[in-house]
Amino acid sequence: MLTHFNKDGKAIMVDVTEKNETKREAITSGKIFMNFETFQKVKDGTIEKGDVLGVARVAGIMAAKKTSDLIPMCHPLFITGVDIKFILNEEKLMIEARATVKTSWKNRCRNGSFDSGNYIIVDDI
Repeated sequence: MLTHFNKDGKAIMVDVTEKNETKREAITSGKIFMNFETFQKVKDGTIEKGDVLGVARVAGIMAAKKTSDLIPMCHPLFITGVDIKFILNEEKLMIEARATVKTSWKNRCRNGSFDSGNYIIVDDI
């Protein structure tokens, strides 16, 4: 059953009025591969653009906060926490970006985690 459409097939926002509040957590991760020189510069903090991981962290947090503006029919998320981690893998010349989003409300926070993770990946690394 598709929940974002009424009986006439028109788009609606799901009514969560009767749902109970629950604690929820969503984790999204993505991998960024790069050449050796770029990886070293990111790792050493010497890339010309500045602190690219710091900027990506802020972009991820901002994206989680703006999820209901970015995804149609998404309820506003009452986010209680966002944690962004970067795991550098020198052997694979890869950075794994991991976004954890927490909420305590009536809807899921997976979209916030998804948005956060995507904005980290496409940011200026």
